[in-house]
Amino acid sequence: MTKPAPKPATALDYGRRIERVVAHIAAHLDEPLDLARLAGVACFSPYHFHRIYRALMGETAADTLRRLRLTRAAGELVRDGADVATVARRAGYGSVEAFTRVFRQAHGSPPAAYREHGRRGPSPQSRNETESPMPDVSIRDLDPVRVAAIAHRGPYMELGGVFSRLHAWAAGRNLLGPQTRAFGIGYDDPSAVPPEDLRSEACLSVGQEVQGDGEVFIRDIPGGRHAVLVHKGPYTELERSYRWLYREWLPTSGFTPADRPPVEQYLNDPRTLPPEEWLTEIRIPLA
Repeated sequence: MTKPAPKPATALDYGRRIERVVAHIAAHLDEPLDLARLAGVACFSPYHFHRIYRALMGETAADTLRRLRLTRAAGELVRDGADVATVARRAGYGSVEAFTRVFRQAHGSPPAAYREHGRRGPSPQSRNETESPMPDVSIRDLDPVRVAAIAHRGPYMELGGVFSRLHAWAAGRNLLGPQTRAFGIGYDDPSAVPPEDLRSEACLSVGQEVQGDGEVFIRDIPGGRHAVLVHKGPYTELERSYRWLYREWLPTSGFTPADRPPVEQYLNDPRTLPPEEWLTEIRIPLA
């Protein structure tokens, strides 16, 4: 009688199958969502695929497709200057009104305003920078963090899709839990480097025993003294906080940044909260 495969090996195999599905969705954003086809990509029965995907990813395949399409739409609005109706159709919406409603929920502002704000960049006269003070910056000694990471080259807005693949990888290895922390590392200044050349990493905290596999590698985010600012609001507005930190706070702080990139820790789950409630800890390493 054949013995069943050990549970860890089964979970690992499930995770790899779902990774393939996430990559397939990202590569076919303009095609209709065909659950039977996705089940075939994962080599799961169509009767069970949907439940397995949701159990591992925390969202349905349709949710993943919708989220990745809206992320692409945000980039098209800012980088390409496409009109809202064209972007809405490409994102799979039959009307601008429906697209606007969903886009606002995802990104915190309607498409036209988002595009205009992105073209201008953070305004020196924005409310957060002048009319009201930015939140306090704290100086903290942080512990190093061991993470599993996937490298990305391209617009920072595309990092959400990379996190989806990393989430599937971690779920298949039973590495996700209440203590798991998510980090993003951006190596380049988006105002100085073309979007297609931006370098970044999506990271999830892991234990010392975890090993990399395929595109996932293991690295340590160094600890030490950091300037820390908590940004509240959509990720699209993070650049405003960075601008304030580097233009206003750092030159008068008496500190010098270390020769390492800033790190973001995402303190809550953007899939379960509106954009105005998202919390991001910006960590600037200090010499």
